[in-house]
Order: sequence, then C-alpha cells, then structure tokens
Amino acid sequence: MKNTFKISALVLAFAGFAFGAKAQTTTPTTTTTTSTTTNNGIRYSIGVDAGIPLGNFKDNYKWNLGGSVQADIPVISNQLFVTVNAGYNNIFGKKDIGGVAGADVTNFQLIPVKAGLKYFVIPNFYVQGEAGAAFLLNKKDVGVNKSTAFVYAPQVGVQFPISANGNFIDAGIRYEATTKYATGVDQSKVSFLGIRVAYGF
Repeated sequence: MKNTFKISALVLAFAGFAFGAKAQTTTPTTTTTTSTTTNNGIRYSIGVDAGIPLGNFKDNYKWNLGGSVQADIPVISNQLFVTVNAGYNNIFGKKDIGGVAGADVTNFQLIPVKAGLKYFVIPNFYVQGEAGAAFLLNKKDVGVNKSTAFVYAPQVGVQFPISANGNFIDAGIRYEATTKYATGVDQSKVSFLGIRVAYGF
C-alpha cells in the first residue's frame, strides 16, 4: 500500500510538470523558443533524483535520493540528442528488519554513469534510453562481491524553456535497473521507479 501511494505521488508530480510544459508551449508570444527548449548547441542540466525501489530490491530498501549532471549533444537539431549522464544515488535501507531493534540494512551508495539517446516525439515531450555502469562505493559494507554492474534506464519526460536566453526545466520519470552485485542473489539487483527534476542551461 505504501509503495502504491509513493508511485501515485510520483506520477501525479510528473503530470503536474507535464501540465506546466503544455501551458508554456501554448503562450502565443513565445512560439519560436518553445519548440523543444533552447539553442541548438550542447545543453547541460543539473538535477535532483529521487525514487522508490521495485521488485525484490524493495524488500530491504525503501527510497533513494541523489543528484546528477547531464549533457545533451544535438544530432538532429531540436529533435535527437546523444546524452551523457553521471550522478550519485543513495538508496536508504530499512530499519529494524523483522521487528528486531537495530537490525538495519546498510544504504546502497551508487555512482551511475550512463549514455544514450533522447528523442523529442513532439515539441517539449521526449523519450530517452540510457545504459552504462553503476559503481558501488560501499561494497564491503553491504556484503556483496561486485563493485560494478550494468545499468539501464528508459525514461519519458518534458522539457520546456523558462527564459529567453535558453534556460529550461527538464522533468522526467524513469525505470532504472542494474544487474546483480552479488553472484546468484536476485535481491542485489537494484531497480527503482525514479523522477529527475533538473535545471538546464
């Protein structure tokens, strides 16, 4: 029930951003700057990332918080971009597992580095797919035998300008998952539903 509520909250938050983007694109005085965002050069963004674990991973972890930087490199002007993304993600372990006081799960501390493609299906609305490696900073603390795993992340989002000089807001919702950090242990695969809200320039 709690996870269902959290997922609903994320979806509602994303819907709010989408509504804001639609309102921005219908302003009659900004028809030339709202096609997808800004100028035709490389676009940079700094964002806050949050999410809730899914699958077996949610048995021991409750939510995650982090940040990321991203560069969008144009391939087809205002429509197709190559993306490069790096960040930090702290996934918080549950406390008092099984009702035992002090039986706390150690946080997962990850640095994901990904690259992919971002395609604007219509102005301001995009689909994105990224893949790369997620580096575990505290391998010994969480008791696994691998410090690196393959990571992939399909995403949908909205991107809209907030100023005439090309600054923008980028808000996306994604599914992110990794391969196993412990051989033969399904619960060592990280997976979560996440949201990223970023300021771009």
